Amino acid sequence: MKNKLTYSFNQDLKQRLKQSQFKDAWQESEAEYKLAKKLIETRLAKKLSQRDLAQKAKTSQAAISRVETMQANPSLLFLKKIAQALEVKLQISLS
Repeated sequence: MKNKLTYSFNQDLKQRLKQSQFKDAWQESEAEYKLAKKLIETRLAKKLSQRDLAQKAKTSQAAISRVETMQANPSLLFLKKIAQALEVKLQISLS
């Protein structure tokens, strides 16, 4: 197993972004990815399971999972509920 090749997500992403079809798909889903990543990071930093967060936000664990796996298009109201449950400020920016 000494020949096992390892590389990071960022290294893999850099390589894949050279492919035009992947680059287009990535750009289309980048906002969802960033939201999901930040939600997961924040939830884990607060030592909450999806179920714990769902209970605090008065929603289902499945709803939290859909946002974290980029399978949902959450409303602003839903994002506010999650932010409140996580005790963080919701910030939205356009650039």
